[in-house]
Amino acid sequence: MVFSSLLFIFVFLPVFLILYYIFPARSRNLLLFLGSLVFYSFGEPSYLFLILCSITVNFFIGRGMERFEGRDFERKLLLILSLLYNFGFLLFFKYTNFFIENINAALRLVHIPWRFYTLNITLPLGISFYTFQIASYVIDVYLGKTKADRSFINLGAYLCMFPQLIAGPIVVYSNIRDALKERTISIYGFDNGLKTFILGLGYKVIIANRIGTLWNEVCTIGYESISTPLAWLGAFAYSMQLYFDFCGYSLMAVGLGEMLGFDMPANFRHPYMARSVTDFWRRWHITLGAWFREYVYIPLGGNRRGKARTVFNLLVVWLLTGFWHGAAWNFILWGLFIFVLQIIEKNITLKWLNADNIFAKILSHTYMIFYILVSWTIFAISDFQELGVYLNRLFPFLILNTEKAGNIFDLSDFVRLAADYAPLLIACVIFATNYPEKLFSKIRNHFFGIVVAFILFWWSVYYLSIGLNNPFLYFRY
Repeated sequence: MVFSSLLFIFVFLPVFLILYYIFPARSRNLLLFLGSLVFYSFGEPSYLFLILCSITVNFFIGRGMERFEGRDFERKLLLILSLLYNFGFLLFFKYTNFFIENINAALRLVHIPWRFYTLNITLPLGISFYTFQIASYVIDVYLGKTKADRSFINLGAYLCMFPQLIAGPIVVYSNIRDALKERTISIYGFDNGLKTFILGLGYKVIIANRIGTLWNEVCTIGYESISTPLAWLGAFAYSMQLYFDFCGYSLMAVGLGEMLGFDMPANFRHPYMARSVTDFWRRWHITLGAWFREYVYIPLGGNRRGKARTVFNLLVVWLLTGFWHGAAWNFILWGLFIFVLQIIEKNITLKWLNADNIFAKILSHTYMIFYILVSWTIFAISDFQELGVYLNRLFPFLILNTEKAGNIFDLSDFVRLAADYAPLLIACVIFATNYPEKLFSKIRNHFFGIVVAFILFWWSVYYLSIGLNNPFLYFRY
């Protein structure tokens, strides 16, 4: 079940909220835990036991760490066992077939006829997100940053909380520990959360789903048959689909959390307005970046051990970030691409990109347009041969064989699709800035704000009711 579905909007959410508000405060965590399991079971009932096992194992490990207070060997052993358990399942389900396929490829290269069979397994929904969450809990207990939760129900409510179970934001336990014990439910919180949810729903359904059809059309035409202008338009469409898809879903999660009395962290801060790659990754998927900074980059030494070690630490972070997103080499390449640009920025170009003059602003935003479109192209296309074709379309001067150039300068396909999607393309540019949300924040508590929210909601419902394509891209990751 996804937030942008009629089943969730008109059945699950109303029933859950009614029960949640009429239940006594001491029982709400139990209801949240059970309700979240029901929510998850609509998508992956066969993998429900994985979450329950994760809660059980890490609950007792956390309690065990406190029992062995002052005994470093036992505590460290429990931490290692927890990390092996948590990341072991993530590695098995997400990366087993990737490793098998690459081993088989290596065997073919050396002409060894032996082959390993890939496994018939599917990736459990949300495993990348809830693994990171429960790992942060155990690490924080080990480091003494938080106390182990003495309630199995509370820990279960934290890990399974349906607003962020499937696709984040990645919520660190210490950030909502107090809210799990006591939180305030108010009319204002419900109203504000509902409007945030509707805003996210509009981003997801009205913009992301519709601009995604442009990217689908480009893919249907075939990368070898598109012109260079259409290749750039397709990259733009995918970049906007990915942003409004994930940002919209995150806003819906934040809004749902507020309706339930939780203050969930923002996951996006208008990243397409960034003037550098470094700034972009302070604005995009903020909770993932914070997790890697807190639990990988800083423990490795951060920037405290000299330039060479800082470069190495950043390399590790971006390789892991790329690999976290998917079991394919294009994600590794994507992570390396970001790493290289960040190293160049930190050592050479960042001061020029951030300069406070009109020339620097134009230059930095132009640079970011190229970065955004090229990086998301690498991210989107997992087949290296197909990726090479698409990059050749983006940069036709890379094509050495003119016979393969085809119709790269034929504008007919670009003109047709650009005209068909012109209003939506303009809307993407406008809503990728912070100006619409600034305006909405000023009117959201007034009558006109209610009218805007009402229109957005029923407009979204209309598109869902007519069966408009409604994928969620981050389910893949």
